[in-house]
Amino acid sequence: MHSPAAALARPAAVAMAPPPPALPPWTPLAEALAAMAGARSSCVLATDAEGRVLGILTEQDIARRVAFRMPPEAPLAAAMTAPVVACTAGDGLWRAIALLRAKGLRHLPVLDTAGRCIGMLHRAEALSAASGRLLAHLDALAGGDAAVKQAQAGVAAALLAEGLPAGEVVALVNGINAELHRRLLERAVAAAPEPPPVPFTMLLMGSLGRGESLLRPDQDNGFILDDHPDVRHGEVDAWFRRVATAWCTALDEAGFPLCRGGVMAMNPLWRKTRTQWRDQVAIWARRRSGAALLFADIFLDFRAGWGDPAPAAALRAETLRLLEAQPALLAALAAQDARLGVGLTFWGRFADDEPGPGTRTDLKLHGLMPLAAAARLAALRAGIAETSTAGRISGLAARGTLGAASAERLHHALALLLDAVLRQQLADHAAGRQPGSLVDTAALPAPDRAALRDALRAAGSFAKDAFADAAGRAW
Repeated sequence: MHSPAAALARPAAVAMAPPPPALPPWTPLAEALAAMAGARSSCVLATDAEGRVLGILTEQDIARRVAFRMPPEAPLAAAMTAPVVACTAGDGLWRAIALLRAKGLRHLPVLDTAGRCIGMLHRAEALSAASGRLLAHLDALAGGDAAVKQAQAGVAAALLAEGLPAGEVVALVNGINAELHRRLLERAVAAAPEPPPVPFTMLLMGSLGRGESLLRPDQDNGFILDDHPDVRHGEVDAWFRRVATAWCTALDEAGFPLCRGGVMAMNPLWRKTRTQWRDQVAIWARRRSGAALLFADIFLDFRAGWGDPAPAAALRAETLRLLEAQPALLAALAAQDARLGVGLTFWGRFADDEPGPGTRTDLKLHGLMPLAAAARLAALRAGIAETSTAGRISGLAARGTLGAASAERLHHALALLLDAVLRQQLADHAAGRQPGSLVDTAALPAPDRAALRDALRAAGSFAKDAFADAAGRAW
């Protein structure tokens, strides 16, 4: 079945057509029009000697500016539109559609990091990925960073109203969150007076690293820096301290609260070289208590969010080797995570997690988190590099560690829990409250309450076994 959420979460590059003809800006218009006709293209690009896009000439430009107004020998530069509104290959399709609509465009070049065109998005084909009910909400996604963050709720509500599974909606919400992180980082780097002193990779951790962030995730991020001589530490660290602080501050202003535990690249603990990260994991494995376990739990969901992904992949491989050699860290993490019970009482009623007179249940703390923690431990024990909870469950099933029926039950439990928390967050947003995870289970229809109980039982049983297995392996 065609899924608007899945389509919109894809990179823009997936939907692009080949690039149109590219010519120097001094090319006579007659030649530019001949190139368009020869390529059967509705536009032509003006580029510099390095292939960077300077302007665009479309059929609409020809009708408005060229026909009966300019001689054939007039240069392309005289009629083209500049500067060009464009997107990058990594931008989500949601962003490209928002730009096409907001700017009234029919063509959107897709550029590489050097500003060269690698493809073209055409309005009709791009819009076919979105339903009519979504388009008004997508328009808001062309705005500023804070406006984009706010618009997520409308997009998520529209998708749920169309009957899309919560997992797919969350994937789109998470993709928007990740792209905002990337976009704001690129802006912070561009604003720095000098380029980065060494190459680096941005890490996404916690729920964003798992691909499961919802409407109001706080920040869990870090940097991997290329190794460099100790004598350069002062110079290198000063640059990254300034950029990381500017980035994390911008994220906070855009709607991603600062992490109360300091798990952010502006904290030197979370910006390290490749070697320092490897040593840090080894230190956590030796200490296995207090902050070491808390930080390791968050870190182990990391994935690359910007920059060269190779250092993150290498660090993941090194981490898996270290955990295999030192399973006591997983045992200690299992003992810590075992405190995460599911939201059911001994008698099978929903737990009361709400302070005061209310009786709502925290289905993130006592549902999603135990399931995510158990899947993480089981996957790490099996040497699975995947970071999403769904991917980890599928990986365990593929290896035979988890039966097919059990995996299906856990996938269903994850979907129900995501749906319940997302709908609660949307209700909070509509009521003018900060999105939370306290769900009014009493207000649900009886069949939904029964299904939610089954989901919590499945998550609790899986978590109990995963925590026990991980704790026992070390001894």
